[in-house]
Amino acid sequence: MQLRRPTGRSSVSSRAQQPSQIWDAALGELQLQVDRTAFETWFKKTDGVALNDGEFVVGTETAFISEMLTKRMSQIVERAVGHVLGEPTSVRFQVLTHADNLANGQSANDNDTGADGDRDDSQTASIADAASSHPAPAAFAPAPSLNARYTFDRFVVGKSNELAHAAARAVADNPGNAYNPLMLYSEVGLGKTHLMHAIGHQALGKGIDVRYTTAEDFTNEYIRAIHEGTTEEFRLRYRSAGMLLLDDIQFLIGKEQTQEGFFHTFNSLYMSNVQIVITSDRPAHSLKILSERISSRLSSGLSADIQPPDYETRMAILIAKSRQMSVEVSDEVLELLGARIYRNIRELEGSLNRVIAYADLMQRPLDKELARQVIADTQDESARHQPSEREVINAVSEHFGVAIEDLRGSKRDKKTALARQVTMYILREDANMNATAIAHALHKKHPTVLHGCKTIETQQNVNQKLRRDILSVREALATG
Repeated sequence: MQLRRPTGRSSVSSRAQQPSQIWDAALGELQLQVDRTAFETWFKKTDGVALNDGEFVVGTETAFISEMLTKRMSQIVERAVGHVLGEPTSVRFQVLTHADNLANGQSANDNDTGADGDRDDSQTASIADAASSHPAPAAFAPAPSLNARYTFDRFVVGKSNELAHAAARAVADNPGNAYNPLMLYSEVGLGKTHLMHAIGHQALGKGIDVRYTTAEDFTNEYIRAIHEGTTEEFRLRYRSAGMLLLDDIQFLIGKEQTQEGFFHTFNSLYMSNVQIVITSDRPAHSLKILSERISSRLSSGLSADIQPPDYETRMAILIAKSRQMSVEVSDEVLELLGARIYRNIRELEGSLNRVIAYADLMQRPLDKELARQVIADTQDESARHQPSEREVINAVSEHFGVAIEDLRGSKRDKKTALARQVTMYILREDANMNATAIAHALHKKHPTVLHGCKTIETQQNVNQKLRRDILSVREALATG
């Protein structure tokens, strides 16, 4: 994707000619507003088709998806599209006549890269309602396919996920013998589904018959099989697998009959030395409300957790993502995103997607100011928390080991002077205080504040340790 620089043309005119790019930008917002399961279920293969007379047309792969998006997602989609266009816009969903139109890199899947492979681990009522309100497909239709982008070579490894990555690699290299079962667990958006799919891809390359499903889909299939008297076919489908990948096992909590069916499937595969990989939003010992037999089986293998990525890993993910998109993004933009978006990789990549799309759509330079604007427009209130004067001073004091009275005092040793200038800079940048207010807070003169802020602004561009110090303070402020 090549960024166009300002040409003087009307933004509205430009957008009207680029429905796919409008939809890319809207998807970036929807990716943060809709849980992962819903996003991948309904938006996975969609594309912007046309914008005519205040109506935006979204192409879908099937009539069922068009129907469900119209019934359940139209309002949130209209808000997202309207926000991108800067004016109220109605949205209509229609089936595209050629599936190829949805497979050319313009689908919602393009918002996912190697680093973030997770589904949203929470399950929404809208998905369940949609499943029950539409005639069931054939009882044993093929399980959801593996995402082609979720491979090992597109997974960014850092301290937060290195154990899970190493375990996944070992299982992929020696399925059924390394760690069986393998359980990967984390909060939403940190990459566990990516690793699961990567294992599946490598197994398929070895000719192994892989069964991938979500716990929700497994439940729905099991219930249909009981109602239709096809439980034997159901058992054969899963128990003949050469590898079983089950996403979101926590969905089985409270579903005792499905748990019974899953245990027998699990046991049959386990006793046959078939590799089983499971993901969850919590560790095995926190799944005790599942049947004791399932919990015991899960505990017999290896459990590996994935933590939120540290700053270095977030930067590596952003660099990898921008390279995959063939877009040149400045270090200062990447550093801003890396510092401000820290909770999960899905939000991190979604923010980069939106910044790139907005720069292209609005014909603006992809700079720090645009990145700030996009983040402010799309982050939720909790993520947009503006630190107070007291919070900034306390955070800097703790990070640098400099007493608060010294930050406000006259000591001029190198350590204290640096901490004081960082305080000035963060008060200006993050607490939105002007130089006069900062001077009053730190008992300094107005020119001293201006000089301090300018010094930090200049030095952080060439001093990596200083950048990390500033980012550490910001992370402390963001996480409370």
